[in-house]
Amino acid sequence: MELKVYRKDGSEAGRTVTLDASVFGIEPNDHAIWLDVRRIQAHARQGTHKSKERSETAGSTRKLYRQKGTGGARAGDAKSPTRRSGGTIFGPKPHEYRLKVNRKTQLLARRSALAHKAQAEAIRVVEDFTIDTASTKSLRAMLEGLKVAGRSVLVLTGAHDAATYRSGRNIEKVTVRSAANASTLDLIGAQVVVLQQAAVDVLVQRLGQSADAE
Repeated sequence: MELKVYRKDGSEAGRTVTLDASVFGIEPNDHAIWLDVRRIQAHARQGTHKSKERSETAGSTRKLYRQKGTGGARAGDAKSPTRRSGGTIFGPKPHEYRLKVNRKTQLLARRSALAHKAQAEAIRVVEDFTIDTASTKSLRAMLEGLKVAGRSVLVLTGAHDAATYRSGRNIEKVTVRSAANASTLDLIGAQVVVLQQAAVDVLVQRLGQSADAE
């Protein structure tokens, strides 16, 4: 698959880039995507939720009133879960939410997400650009030139680029990542993926057939 390469101002550069079929041209595996997204979302959960059980609530352990002869239901102490100030029955406890997904399945999920974007013609390749200092205006102008402003956009850089990252923080619906750190959730959540030309090579190196053998 070949895509046009654009300049930073949104104009065509007059050349194309070939996307590796083993990464961008596979038959998407939606189940692999679901597994990896589920893993990512599970890892984001803190798992620190906690409620007090009967033994942890404050209160006397004295029996509230005699067992029989009151005309009411029998009662134990004030910490009983049936009472307003009592403990919680089967309440949440801190635990780990992490899920294990095989590395090859994670790679397949990211390939599948990129293949979905390629099939939907939702990938734009831009010449490698640098932003000397963080400039929201410059990045917004590039997105407007590419005619993707206002949409959910994932910008992938070839390497870590702090200035570009800071430039995108104040633009609604725009996320900036280095290509090596783009997750399946990032890719699926974006309507359009804007790739620096160097990012294409990074994705092929990270997700191509050689990555399976590592």
